Amino acid sequence: MENDEKRLSQEDRIDNFRELLDRSVRRYGEREAFILKINHKEPAEYRRIIYKEFREEVDRLGTALTELGLKGARIGVIGENRYEWCLSYLAVTCGCGVIVPIDKELHADEVAMILNQSEAEVLIFSGKIFDKNLQDALKLNDTVRILICMDEERHEAENKEYFTIGELLQRGARLLENGDRSYLDAEIDSHAMSVLLFTSGTTGVAKGVMLSQRNICADIESVTQCLDNDCTDSVLSILPIHHTYECTCDFLEILYMGARIAFCDGLRYIAKNVQEYQPTILMLVPLIIENVYSKIMKQASTNPVKRAAFRCMLWTSGGLQHIGFKNAGRKMFRQVHETLGGRLRLIIAGAAAMNPKISKDMNRMGFKLRQGYGLTECSPILCVSRDTGNADASVGPAMPRIEVKIVNQDKDGRGEIAARGENIMLGYYRDPEATAAVLKEDGWFYTGDRGYMDKYGRVYITGRIKNMIVNKTGKNIYPEELEEKLMKIPYILECVVWGDDDAKEDDTVICATIVPKEEAITEKTRLSMEDTQGIHDLIWKEVKKVNKGLPTYKKIQRLVIRREEFEKTTTKKIKRYLSNITKFFTSGDGSDSGSSGKAV
Repeated sequence: MENDEKRLSQEDRIDNFRELLDRSVRRYGEREAFILKINHKEPAEYRRIIYKEFREEVDRLGTALTELGLKGARIGVIGENRYEWCLSYLAVTCGCGVIVPIDKELHADEVAMILNQSEAEVLIFSGKIFDKNLQDALKLNDTVRILICMDEERHEAENKEYFTIGELLQRGARLLENGDRSYLDAEIDSHAMSVLLFTSGTTGVAKGVMLSQRNICADIESVTQCLDNDCTDSVLSILPIHHTYECTCDFLEILYMGARIAFCDGLRYIAKNVQEYQPTILMLVPLIIENVYSKIMKQASTNPVKRAAFRCMLWTSGGLQHIGFKNAGRKMFRQVHETLGGRLRLIIAGAAAMNPKISKDMNRMGFKLRQGYGLTECSPILCVSRDTGNADASVGPAMPRIEVKIVNQDKDGRGEIAARGENIMLGYYRDPEATAAVLKEDGWFYTGDRGYMDKYGRVYITGRIKNMIVNKTGKNIYPEELEEKLMKIPYILECVVWGDDDAKEDDTVICATIVPKEEAITEKTRLSMEDTQGIHDLIWKEVKKVNKGLPTYKKIQRLVIRREEFEKTTTKKIKRYLSNITKFFTSGDGSDSGSSGKAV
């Protein structure tokens, strides 16, 4: 496979975030780093922050935090994607303490657990989320002694010191003017824990992942070598920034390359914000990409002639791209590009599996859709697909200076994905047993993901080992493999495949809980969404077609119709471990003959 990776010069190598900022200010000091909306009324008003100004604010805030006696402290940060979150993250890590990013969607007991377990002395928070939930979390915590609000609001803070970031910026400026260099001259241990992330994902068990600045910087360097981006690019930050995917790729890596960051006002404002900020790059999860794709296809399918013409254009564009006309899609689908701001050229999909058909069609429309694969424990990216040798079903080969292999392979070459490189975590916080279970002495990290590798070194993900169903005869069934097939049925919005070891049956019963896609059902059939039996029969007819291509032990034998969407993580993965899902799983009945399923 042709190598299209960029070379990394010695000057481009960084060991810590201070070096990252130094490099960016030196190269891009007068360029815009952030664009902030400061007035949501029409016409909107904006504040533009250049790299030099951002660095000055990092130093001011960091100096103030150090003067408060927080050198080496664990400092939590919680809030929506915003400038002050980014400012806090770098002010803490560039010479003060350890940052502990927290998901703003967590319940009070979960936030309290993270604060207690990390022994956080400080919580930096957005005034927008200082609600009863966060207040209850603080009541369950006995480690936090200082609260810092990202806004200028004053909140009740019983028995705690209280500051705003604005106050600390002024305080830091005065200290710097008076010659305080305690923060500026602080030594940074690039290989010590600097970021502590608590991640439960879809398993439900929270673990503290310890990352060093060198871990993350190594990943930034590798990502930069794989993608065609530079200081003229701009991004719209959409995904939750506490997550390593968004934080590393849409914040730190963007600063490293000297581009501009804007912040989305919320998921329902994506279309508006894309028009407003005209990003050239978007980092997304497949669910959002699929929603965008569905809207494009719906607009293109208002009548059979228009639908056929659009499909013909996709086929023609794909052919032209194949023979070297790389810009064919952009020219042929100019109207589609205009609806997405007019400048969007690169979309990175991560955190979940991407539908290969959607990936292929988006590429044919002239968007470079690239898939990435990684885990929080890997800072997070391990693999990313490239401009050349791209396969729509693959997450691409390993990035430069990262090794990936398949261990414990079966006869088909499928097994557990393992990785090794400077980006691999230090370990799980205060959990040597869990660390030893996944991080081997020779440096290989066992991901818990199952997959395979083709002859070009491209990696394909087939599922999580922990989700594997082992039937009564010892055969392995991977739910994700079946879910991928089911999701091609147009009437299905979401699905989860699971195994029921029914004592009445000779073998494990393979079941699927389905959330119907209301729009498709009402448009293409005469069924009402209240007609559970009719919807069951409609979908079961399609499931039987899927079953024809499966070996007997993998066939879906029971179907359960569910009205509510599944609860998801912040990166839109279904939380399989939830007890209410288990309850719903066991509440339906159906059979291979297509008998009734129960709505839940």
